[in-house]
Amino acid sequence: MTVLSRRTFVLSATAAAAAFGLKGPLAFIGRAEAMGPGSELPRFAKFKVGELEVIQLYDGVWQKPHDPNFIKNATVEETKKALREAGLTDAHVPITFTVTVVRMGDRTIMFDAGTGGQMAPTAGLLMKESMEAAGLDPKSINTIVVTHFHPDHIFGLMAKDTNAQIFPNAEIVVPATEYKYWTDAGVFSSLPEARHGLAKRVQATFPSWSNIRQVEEDSEVLPGIRSVASYGHTPGHTSYLISSGNDQLMVLGDVSNLPALFVRNPGWHAAFDQDAEMAEATRRRIYDRVVADGITVTGYHFGMPGAGKIEKDGSGYAFNPITV
Repeated sequence: MTVLSRRTFVLSATAAAAAFGLKGPLAFIGRAEAMGPGSELPRFAKFKVGELEVIQLYDGVWQKPHDPNFIKNATVEETKKALREAGLTDAHVPITFTVTVVRMGDRTIMFDAGTGGQMAPTAGLLMKESMEAAGLDPKSINTIVVTHFHPDHIFGLMAKDTNAQIFPNAEIVVPATEYKYWTDAGVFSSLPEARHGLAKRVQATFPSWSNIRQVEEDSEVLPGIRSVASYGHTPGHTSYLISSGNDQLMVLGDVSNLPALFVRNPGWHAAFDQDAEMAEATRRRIYDRVVADGITVTGYHFGMPGAGKIEKDGSGYAFNPITV
């Protein structure tokens, strides 16, 4: 395992803008500094949904420094309190990246593609470590289903310097609403300047890729998988409901970021949500649905194993991870 030196990584303003869409440069804590002995999460976890095998793959973590602009309607002290109550450190916000893979018949389906090692220095483990640890050959991935076009979900599809496809033989399924938004020539007028680099990269790649298939909201993606419109985080953000027998799994994507903050407090508005009010309404609607129907969920920023049940808890909700 590669260990980075103890120093703080600071993205240039341009790189920060392209990656996170926030104002000003962002500081990252180096890997050796961010992760003490025994604190690294497992590289993979496996469980069953009906007859399907689900593999959760750890792509790393962003140890995000506290920022009063991160949650628009909660203070840093309230954020720290919520982290402590969940048994997490309050020294920073631990935003993890977890990719879900489902084996369904002759298909191996991956939901989102990770950071591609192009963001936080403590991320990018998907291809380097986690797939190998799980016994998963990247060449076996024949379908990639994308929730939305933020960089931590799609940069794993493209090489850093050339934008060449990492999975050229896989079908890439994307939400039609999301695709139309980001590839529209007029998108820049509705985006903050910090997101312009991301839109340019999407427009320089996706329209020329012949292996992309667009799917409409609330439609069958593949047998046993349906799209679930979950707009707000981005204009076309989409979750996916997977069914096998009497069991169901919903891949939430970024309906919620860190559950200690945004499952517990669904009314908190993260800076990453493009339409905060819509994102909150979506969270509440999706949470109520999975609670009522007893649906297991996976969340991209839910850590490891990154799957479990959401339950109503007072004025908010609670996330209870599965045991694997």
